[in-house]
Amino acid sequence: MKKSEFVAVVAEKAGLTKKDAEKAMDAVFETVGDVLASGDKLQVSGFGTFETRTRAARTGHNPRTGEEIAIAAATLPAFKPGKALKDKVDAK
Repeated sequence: MKKSEFVAVVAEKAGLTKKDAEKAMDAVFETVGDVLASGDKLQVSGFGTFETRTRAARTGHNPRTGEEIAIAAATLPAFKPGKALKDKVDAK
């Protein structure tokens, strides 16, 4: 599903215009990014938890040359689904 389709479904379910639904969704996504960027985690009851995970630095190999390369540590976003979401997806 593309964003435009997602906006249309949310607008219909919430009784909003597509423009208002898109504004609300953009605000939600921006806020999730801001929360994760600040190092906090966001728990949405019945849906799941957005958090960050740190991946340690490691040594990799360039597949073309075989040369060892250093891969820097990284902080990445992660999502852990809640029980209600798991049950809803598993019911299909």
